[in-house]
Amino acid sequence: MIVYFNGNYIPKEEVAISPDDRGFLFGDGVYEVICAYSGRLFRSDAHLERLSRSLKALRIEEPRLEKLSDVARKLIVKNGLKDLDAKVYMQITRGAAVRDHAFPNDKTSPTVYAFASAFAIKESKWESGVKAICVPEMRWPRCDIKTVALLPNVLANQLAVEAGAEEALFVRDGFITEGAVSNFCAVFDGRVHTYPESHYILSGITRTVVLDLCRRLDIPVKEFPVAESRLKQADECMILGSTKEVMPVVQIDDMVIGDGKPGSITQRLQKAFKNEKLTAE
Repeated sequence: MIVYFNGNYIPKEEVAISPDDRGFLFGDGVYEVICAYSGRLFRSDAHLERLSRSLKALRIEEPRLEKLSDVARKLIVKNGLKDLDAKVYMQITRGAAVRDHAFPNDKTSPTVYAFASAFAIKESKWESGVKAICVPEMRWPRCDIKTVALLPNVLANQLAVEAGAEEALFVRDGFITEGAVSNFCAVFDGRVHTYPESHYILSGITRTVVLDLCRRLDIPVKEFPVAESRLKQADECMILGSTKEVMPVVQIDDMVIGDGKPGSITQRLQKAFKNEKLTAE
C-alpha cells in the first residue's frame, strides 16, 4: 500500500511516526474519511470543509485543502483503486514535541497522514436491516469535532459487537443523539426525525445529503431529539454514514422496530442515495 506521509508518497511500512507525536500521546488531532466511487470522490468539498472546522476548533495549523483533495485522488490511482469503491482516510495531528499538555512552540509542524483502501457495502444488510443497541452517552460535549480521540466510540462499538449488533446508539438525557460511527434517524407517521445540529453530534456528510434528499422527495423532516422511550412507537429507524450509507435498523436492544423489515421511506432514501453517488466528482 502506498500512503501519504508529511508530503511524500511512500510504502506504508516505511512510515515512522515519532513516539512524541501528540496524536499518539494525547489524541491531539483530527481526521476525515472520504468515499470514492469508481475513482470519483463523493462530496470531498464538504468533507474537507468539516476537516477545516475541526482543525480550527483545535487550533491546529491547516494545510491547503485543495492539496488534500489532490492527495486523495493520487492515493486512489497509486493503489489501483480507480475501478473500485474506496475510502480515503486523512489524519492531521499537532505534530511531535516534548510531552507537555500546553501547545508546543510555533516551529512544530503538524503530522499529516493519509491512505486509501477498498471497501464494499454489504447490500444484504440494506435488504434485511440490522440491529442496534442503546448505550449511555460517555463522550465529551464537543462531538462536533472529528477528533482522533475516539475511546468512548471504541468502547460503545465493542459493546455492539458483543451484542451481535451493527451499531451502538448514544443516549444523552433520555434522547438518542447518534451512533458510535453513524448518525441516527427515526420515522414517525411519515416524518423523519433526527437530532439537530449541535455540539452533541458530528453532523455527517451522509446525513446532510439524506436530509437534502428528503426535501427533494417531499419527505417531511423534523430536526428534533428522539426520546429513547419513543423508539417503540417508531415506524422505521435508520443509521447514516459514509461507509454505511442508508442502513435500516429493524431492532434496537430487544425491541422490534415497525414490522421488523426495512420501511418504505428508508428504501426510497436508499435508492435516491445510490443515484446521488453517480454525481461523485
